[in-house]
Amino acid sequence: MISIRKAGRVLNRLLAVIGLITVLVISTPIVSWWAQAYAGPIEQPKGDILILLSAANDDNGGISYSSYWRARQALFAWQTGGFKKIVICGDGGTGILNFLTAYGIPREAFVTEDRSASTRENAIETARLVQGLPGKKVLLTSDFHMYRALRVFRKVGIESTPMVVPDVLQSAEHWNGRFGAFEIMLTESAKIAYYAVRGWI
Repeated sequence: MISIRKAGRVLNRLLAVIGLITVLVISTPIVSWWAQAYAGPIEQPKGDILILLSAANDDNGGISYSSYWRARQALFAWQTGGFKKIVICGDGGTGILNFLTAYGIPREAFVTEDRSASTRENAIETARLVQGLPGKKVLLTSDFHMYRALRVFRKVGIESTPMVVPDVLQSAEHWNGRFGAFEIMLTESAKIAYYAVRGWI
């Protein structure tokens, strides 16, 4: 009986903590602050080579939510930023390539690879792709991803200027998107810790 009571008290405390976290996430700007800290300044830099990191495809094999917003940002950057090439990295890049060519960016403007399945692999493959491509390089990815991506790319010798896509920041504008955004930030924080332990950032 005592053990059942103890288990009940532990369960009550656990539920209380979960409830408190849920209230904080939904009713405060904590997720937005967190995403902004990982994103850094949100600017529209101009450059010569736009490095676009794709996100994983959705469950149906189509372009994912994050990839869609990255593709839209890349289209705007191409139209306004004076870029000469777009380097698309990652196994979710086909959808982005199709999106951008459908909006009129010529196929010869792209350099692509679809083998990399992680941020570190993105950086290693990009280092190979941009050899011999002179000019200022701009790294485009989502707000929650930029902190890790920028440091991984620097680690392999690619100096680039960040172009942040408001992804989690958009979701966090609405109360019903905040808990999903919170989960993304938790996952990304775990990845940052793992990359730090491995010496990849």
